This record gives sequence, C-alpha cells and structure tokens, in this order.
Amino acid sequence: MSESSQSTEKIMPQIVGIRFQKIGKLYHFDATKEPEIKPGDYAIVETSRGIQIGQVVQRLAEPPAPSQGSSGSWKAIERKATEHDLETYKSWQKKEVEAMIECRATASKLKYEGVKIVKAEFSFDGKSLTLLYNTEGDEEVNLENLRKEMQTTYDKSKVEFRRVGPRDVAKILGGMGACGLETRCCSMFLTDFSPISIKMAKAQGISLDPTEITGMCGRLRCCLIYEYEQYVEARKTLPKRGKDVVTPLGKGKVLDVVPMKQTVIVGLAEGKRAEFLKHEIEPWDELEALRRKSEAPCDRHENGGCDCGKASAEKPKTDD
Repeated sequence: MSESSQSTEKIMPQIVGIRFQKIGKLYHFDATKEPEIKPGDYAIVETSRGIQIGQVVQRLAEPPAPSQGSSGSWKAIERKATEHDLETYKSWQKKEVEAMIECRATASKLKYEGVKIVKAEFSFDGKSLTLLYNTEGDEEVNLENLRKEMQTTYDKSKVEFRRVGPRDVAKILGGMGACGLETRCCSMFLTDFSPISIKMAKAQGISLDPTEITGMCGRLRCCLIYEYEQYVEARKTLPKRGKDVVTPLGKGKVLDVVPMKQTVIVGLAEGKRAEFLKHEIEPWDELEALRRKSEAPCDRHENGGCDCGKASAEKPKTDD
C-alpha cells in the first residue's frame, strides 16, 4: 500500500448514526476519537439543543456528505457514555414525566383551553427543558405566561415550548392502531411522516368512509402510502373501468380492476360477471379497428404489384 493511500485511510472519519428517541430521526456524528464504539452503545454529543445522549444504531462504511452548513465536516461525539451517564439519563427521564404533569397542572390553572402538553424533554446536562404541545385549532396560542410559570419552577433550566403536529402526538402517546395492531406504525417503526392524500385511497380502491381511512391522530392513515406506488404501476397495464373488452366468454365491459392480482372483473351478457387475468382479455376497440382494416380494400391493388388477394373497390361506371 502506498504512503498516499495510507495517509488517506488515516484521515477517513468514522461516521456513526445516532438516535435520541427510540423511534426518531437518525443524526450522523464523527466517532473517530472513539473507534471502539459500536451499535447499541450510547454516546454523549453536542447539538443545537445542548448536550444530549443518544444511542448508536449504525456505523456507515460510505457516509453521505455532511450537512452542517459551510463547515463541511461532521460534528464529533464528545465521548462514549459511561454507566454513570446512563444512570443520569434515567433520572432525567423520570424528571421529564414530573415536568409534563406540572406543566399540565399549570396550564389548567392559567385557563389554557385546547392546549395539550404531550411531553417534556430535558437535555442531558439539564440546562434545557423543552415542552412539546399541540392545540385543537390551527391558530397560534400565546404561551408566554405558562412559560414564565414553568421557568420559575425550573429555574436552573431554560424553558422552551415547541408545537408538534397530531401525527407526532399519536407517535408519542402510542397505543393501539385503528387497524387493530397493538402498537401504531408511527410508534413502532416510522421515523418520518410522508405526505398522504385522498388520491392514494382512491387508487387502491379503498372506501372513502372517514372511519376507514382516518388514523387515531385524526389524519389520513400513514399506511395508505405503503402500497400506493405498486397500485399505480399495476393499474398502468390494466384496462380502466367502463372499457369494452373481449374475453374467452365473449364481449363485456370492465366493472372493476384488482391491480395486485393483475385481474379484471368483467360484466358479460345476461348480467353475468367473471374475473379474468390480464393476458386473457383484449381491448375491443383495438380488435375492431384491426378487423375493419383487414376488410378494407387495398389501395395498391388496382395499380398492380399487390398480392393481398383482396378485391378492389368497384368504381362507378361512366359514360364515354
């Protein structure tokens, strides 16, 4: 190995992915000074919200480019967490529950209606306390009085409020999903929320009854996007509803499509219905166009040189 390649290898950063919540976004840090750290370990890092503790979930062999502004480098982890750090972390988690209960009581005392305090989060060093909340309406609520009261109670921490959406609320609170799963998808494995539209339900032939497509958060279910692309691709190769087709049982009209099975349900004569695979049917209009073309007289027949075997169109007789 050449000296230049060895030098390049020495300066290659060891990038790890760290999560600060069990089901949360992944953030990348440089773990070069802690080469022994591995997935499952905890690390102390500095973030925009102060000193935090997070769990290492992966080591990246080929990390993406750093996304830390113009610095062009990864922020290094402070150190691998010790047993004492983990005990400190657990104690802060207990205090988070106490802070959340205290904030809810204070909000009730100050007559804040429609404000739901969802969670409290302390930074690892306790210098920051962030209270996550949601409101019933879309309008902003002035929580300055509530912040001042909480700041007085937790005078050693900087108190801040951060509004979260209804999907985040459902994710934090957890519980059974509308589909019957014991744990909601958002609380089990979803780290990001994708945009969901009613079009996704229509493409999959799902009932538009709100009770069928609405999750516990009151928004369209996240699972509507799981198979959406597969349905869109499958539908591209199938005839649309109302299309006339030719089947092994005769001509009929497409009543419905089953994209995942690549079949169509066709209405036949005398009110009969039957399901056919894609390769068993053909578009009636295309077959009809081919039939008419095959029966049409050949334009070149009269000029000779054509062996199509068709009779030319008879020209009307004219008097000399």
